[in-house]
Amino acid sequence: MPNSRKRRVEVCFSPSQYHLYKQEFEIAVVIDVLRATSAICAGLEHGIESIIPVSTIEQAREYQNQGLPAAAEREGKIVEGFDFGNSPYAFMNPELKGKTVALTTTNGTKAIEIASDMPMVVIGALTNIDALCAWLVEQDKNVMILCSGWKDKFNLEDTICAGAIADALIDSNKFKADEDSTIAAKFISRSAKENIFSFLKASSHRRRLKKLNLNEDVKYCLTPNSVTAIPYLVDGQLQKLQFEFKAKSLA
Repeated sequence: MPNSRKRRVEVCFSPSQYHLYKQEFEIAVVIDVLRATSAICAGLEHGIESIIPVSTIEQAREYQNQGLPAAAEREGKIVEGFDFGNSPYAFMNPELKGKTVALTTTNGTKAIEIASDMPMVVIGALTNIDALCAWLVEQDKNVMILCSGWKDKFNLEDTICAGAIADALIDSNKFKADEDSTIAAKFISRSAKENIFSFLKASSHRRRLKKLNLNEDVKYCLTPNSVTAIPYLVDGQLQKLQFEFKAKSLA
């Protein structure tokens, strides 16, 4: 495929920079590795029917008052008055199968809301990375990878995941990248590939979660390919895409 016909894939480091990228892309991949998008992927993989992402605690409480299971997290902690936050393990609860769950988090749900004006929004994490990349390659559309970061700031774990996705798409020979942010994300991801746990040991959010005794969540979120669910946003709700992932799809 001639270079001029290749689709673009670019990495946006934080929601605060989204407006600089959005005009040129048809698909936004929103990433919040620790822990929102990992939890969303886990929930839809384990039978949750749909997840309503909202940016405020008040919105989540409104859904809770309507009788929906509602999850809320701020600063890594479960918000008072809610049964759970954004632990992936909470979203695997068999009692949530077939249900719609409302979710608000410090960073991830805000990023989803910001990207909601994109023609297509899908959810990415390390946990679904191979299935997601296989699906993206099939779409033949320009892809922006939006890192949720931490309160509009750069973070390492989302950048590593974004770089790995960009690398896989470029390796398919169907995509190219022009932005320095994408090049940087690729090389950071490659540097971390051999031992992502060690690489992220000093990262700010991993330290934050460690203080809250959430190491099992961190371990789950940093382990690639435990699920194949690809959540996508439709009418304000995240649902599971119908996509049959085959492990050799990128070969």
